[in-house]
Amino acid sequence: MKKYFQSTVYIIFVIVTFLALAKSFMVYENPFNVYENPLVWLALIAFVLVVVLKEMVNVIAINKATELQNEKLGIVPEESNAWIKKVLKSWTRSKDIDSEEEIILDHNYDGIQELDNTLPPWWVYLFYASIVFAVVYMVRFHVLDGDDQIVEYEKAVAEAKASLKKYKSTATDLITAESVTLLTDDKDLARGKAIFKLNCASCHIADGGGSIGPNLTDEFWILGGGIKNVFTTISNGGRDGKGMIAWNKTLKAADIQKVGSYVISLQGTTPANPKAPQGEKWVAE
Repeated sequence: MKKYFQSTVYIIFVIVTFLALAKSFMVYENPFNVYENPLVWLALIAFVLVVVLKEMVNVIAINKATELQNEKLGIVPEESNAWIKKVLKSWTRSKDIDSEEEIILDHNYDGIQELDNTLPPWWVYLFYASIVFAVVYMVRFHVLDGDDQIVEYEKAVAEAKASLKKYKSTATDLITAESVTLLTDDKDLARGKAIFKLNCASCHIADGGGSIGPNLTDEFWILGGGIKNVFTTISNGGRDGKGMIAWNKTLKAADIQKVGSYVISLQGTTPANPKAPQGEKWVAE
């Protein structure tokens, strides 16, 4: 009964997980992106582990049944891991227990005797390799004055910065405070409104009138108005110690652009209970 129950649970798990993965592959735009869809990876890993473990259990059970059958019939199977023992013996040069009398030294300490074992070949080879490495290292870094770790790090950082600068200058889909533009499409503003209500309304009120945070519907801004300043404020956060948190670790740049554009669209609206103006009047250049 227990066996049938386990098999039923296994089959149900495999079918449900497979259907869930198939659904995620059809729905998600990037299902294998770990940061966007970590649950997909967890389900995939769990699915593979369960299948592999199930097959391992089956193989172990079959081998055990075969051993019991051979034991009942008096069949002695050949050792399947004999080659492993040969490799270990060649790489350790260890003596069998029956042959240890050949390498016993004439040292006896309260009944404890010492064996004259030879060093394992793998240890000797590693020792020789360390000597060769030390010589090469000395010549490379102390005789020929090669780049040390600090110089290599500084070069790598400089190359990375140059590559990043080149990428930013050519990427068309990269949104930064310098390249951000105001969105006016209804679909983009609807997305920005949804993000605003979920993350910002607790401090600014759903209509933007302000509560803990400032009023977003008037012409006064603490850190500057306009889409570039609003994008920077949302991304990097407000004033140290008393402003809002930085959202660049939570929201994507595209979503920050959308919510920033929605905030700009609140200008001139009439909230139910507007907060008194804060900051300075913003005049676009």
